[in-house]
Amino acid sequence: MTRTNISETKDLVGKEVDLAGWINVRRDHGKIIFIDLRDRSGIVQMVFVPSNKELYDKASQLRAEWVVRVRGRVKQRPDRMVNPDIETGKVEIEPLGLEILNESLALPFPIDSDGHDIDEEIRLKHRYLDLRRPRLAKNIKLRSELVDRVRQFLFNKGFLEIETPILSAPTPEGSRDFVVPSRLNPGKFFALPQSPQQYKQLLMVGGFEKYFQIARCLRDEDLRADRGFEHTQVDIEMSFVDQKSFVALDEEMITTVVEGMGYKIKQKPFPVFTYQEAMDRFGADKLDLRTEEDKKNGVLAFAWVKDFPFFEKDEEGNWTFTHNPFSHAKPEHVPWLLKGEHIEKILTTQYDMVCNGFEVGGGSIRAHKPEMLKAVFKIMGYEDSQIEEQFGHMLEAFKYGAPPHGGIAHGIERLMMTLLGEEYLRETQAFPQTSSGRTSVMNAPGELSKKQLKELHLKIEK
Repeated sequence: MTRTNISETKDLVGKEVDLAGWINVRRDHGKIIFIDLRDRSGIVQMVFVPSNKELYDKASQLRAEWVVRVRGRVKQRPDRMVNPDIETGKVEIEPLGLEILNESLALPFPIDSDGHDIDEEIRLKHRYLDLRRPRLAKNIKLRSELVDRVRQFLFNKGFLEIETPILSAPTPEGSRDFVVPSRLNPGKFFALPQSPQQYKQLLMVGGFEKYFQIARCLRDEDLRADRGFEHTQVDIEMSFVDQKSFVALDEEMITTVVEGMGYKIKQKPFPVFTYQEAMDRFGADKLDLRTEEDKKNGVLAFAWVKDFPFFEKDEEGNWTFTHNPFSHAKPEHVPWLLKGEHIEKILTTQYDMVCNGFEVGGGSIRAHKPEMLKAVFKIMGYEDSQIEEQFGHMLEAFKYGAPPHGGIAHGIERLMMTLLGEEYLRETQAFPQTSSGRTSVMNAPGELSKKQLKELHLKIEK
């Protein structure tokens, strides 16, 4: 099917075009029928008149969301009929042919509003219809643009896009793992990645030096407005960097991307606060530097927070990491780390990027020597046998000339929420989970058949 995008019709006055899309609105004025046709690029008005009885009668049957193909001539609208609210508002289509490709039932909810007043369960059950909503269509398109701009920036800086495994081993990332039973290894399980943390560090050992990935990450954590089971992150790692040089590169990327998308940044370079300064001045490390005027004008107030405590006590009173166990301690605190002394005073090279009160990125310079990584897990109470079982591959890899390296991960959904002013992460995803943890459209999670359970060597106890 050869067709013209609707947005192109504004430049094709006098030309014949083939269009295809959905009926957006039908207005029957008795002796004339106006129909707005919509495709992914825009909306254009078509005018059916009784003098072409065959087309007029067919147009009278059309209803909202039917799918049609139209052959027509692009005409200039009379001045008094120009619609300044749409890109094609100065033109209209004189139909020469009309084919109904598919009909549609009446929709279960309107799609011409922002949708915030519609029950979430209904919207996500019919997410494929919800995505026709202009607000959501815009969100998904802008998300694609952001990812494309990130890719182009990193390619221009010499980075390679490298995929890492989805089926992997459990890793301490601070959340529960989603696990997958292994049919070929009874009683054993894969873990779905909370992040590509260990693999990207191993890529640095492999000598690639500049890596990135648009990585899918899965975490079995309690759902909130800005968290879901699944998210996507821009994952970056680089060898032979210190904190200052890597942060400068990442800040350049974010500035280039968001300003290229038309957004305004409040302050450049981004302000930098230590964790203690942020807590003392703002009472939180996810600080918001905007004024009321900034908020009204959609200004983005980026900042960096650094010098976080490496360790904190968990609910049982044991030491655990605050951000990432693979981080490098601040150089002056490395002796304390290796000796297990002054644990509460050890600071890490972790750096968080915040914007408008949200964390939109987090990273660190990494431990690249085995004794440092082993010391972290010793402080956390791991026995030598546990460390070897879970992280022996990392410790061994670091013995083969691992370079100094560091990186960051930017949650795409969280960043898009900030850019778009959306309240919920799901408004930036095509098919998110519901707030009760079910997959939109699909009936998941669901049960396995007896045959599948047997193949996986699983038994369900009730």
